[in-house]
Amino acid sequence: MKKILLKSAVVDVHGGKTTRKDIVIGNGKFMKIADEVSAEDCDGCEVVDCSNFAVLPAFYNGHTHAAMTLLRGYADDMELSRWLNEYIWPFEAKLTDEDIEIASRLAVLEMIKSGTVFFSDMYWHREYTMKVVEETGIRAAIGVTISDMLTPPDELEENFAFLAAHRGESERMKLVVMPHSVYTVSEKILRRCIEIAKAENYLVHTHLSETLSEVDNCIRQYGCTPVRLFERLGGLRDNLIAAHCVHFTDEDMKIFADSGATAVLNPCSNLKLSSGIPPVQKLLEAGIKLALGTDGVSSNNNLDMHEDMKFAALLAKVCGSAETLPAHEALELATSKVADAYGINAGTIAEGKLADCLLVNLKNERMVPCHDLISNWVYAADSECIDSVICNGKFVMRNRRVDGEEDILKEAAACAARLTR
Repeated sequence: MKKILLKSAVVDVHGGKTTRKDIVIGNGKFMKIADEVSAEDCDGCEVVDCSNFAVLPAFYNGHTHAAMTLLRGYADDMELSRWLNEYIWPFEAKLTDEDIEIASRLAVLEMIKSGTVFFSDMYWHREYTMKVVEETGIRAAIGVTISDMLTPPDELEENFAFLAAHRGESERMKLVVMPHSVYTVSEKILRRCIEIAKAENYLVHTHLSETLSEVDNCIRQYGCTPVRLFERLGGLRDNLIAAHCVHFTDEDMKIFADSGATAVLNPCSNLKLSSGIPPVQKLLEAGIKLALGTDGVSSNNNLDMHEDMKFAALLAKVCGSAETLPAHEALELATSKVADAYGINAGTIAEGKLADCLLVNLKNERMVPCHDLISNWVYAADSECIDSVICNGKFVMRNRRVDGEEDILKEAAACAARLTR
């Protein structure tokens, strides 16, 4: 793998203050970060002039449904239950393997263009999303999605066999046990998901306490909240990554925090579906590990982690105070906190970390003036400020161009048109 020297790059040092560094990337990692690197360190490097760029951590999307890009704008302005039952699930029933591959390729293009190099995907026909991840050079946690209420018994058993065999795992891609939710997975199968995760050392990812109706129905059926149900089944552990977490009781917060599990907030999706506002300040005060994700395009309606990062910071202030979730902490929720939750040695610009980063154009109008780099990045910028994206030490976008993007867009548009005829 060819080494790269990011020459004279602007980097954050503390509190939004900046300095300039030479950054050597090799073997997929940040090898050297110094005021000026030696000739020996940069021998054989491709030199990239970064005098007009800030080098910032790439985004990591802690929860999404990549192939739902084909449903962008398809069913808007309605609450979750009607949205799922009357529109989303019937549309998804028509998707072929090829459709999912096309949709996943569009999703990865959108994520790269907005600075994301990792996503945790909960969807069906996972092999086709995995193929796209391998081709495009980014990272993913691919869900083996489990639901005995949405899939036939033979498919359910094939899912568990897939997990037991650890099929398709690679340097940039890991499998995760993903029971869809407490309202689509029976207690028996949920317990089985928890058991195979323990036996095979998998993470578990699920939707949890997204809506008040989910919580109320769980209490009616099981006599407890969704969080308590996971505790009862032995699944409330530090390997649990739960999406949404909008409606936790005070007791839920305490036991969730004590377990070491991670809550992945999806503020834009929750607002659009009127599911609620996650109580960020209370979650932080309880000591819960937090991270961010976009959810799917059908409910967001994009995969722009920058947007969710800003929304999270602003909503935290509405629920708390102006000091709640300052810019640098909001950035961590979209970068290093997601990476930590999924066991990825990345998310910061530091020697020895995986070389995932963004080259952000400091000459973009949204970055001028630059009193505070991180404040500008979180509150002022958008994805158009991103010039280039590096994942695993390789450019996956350069000068705002991704290889083959025109063909990806054309194919996705034709696929969506066919499905809605």
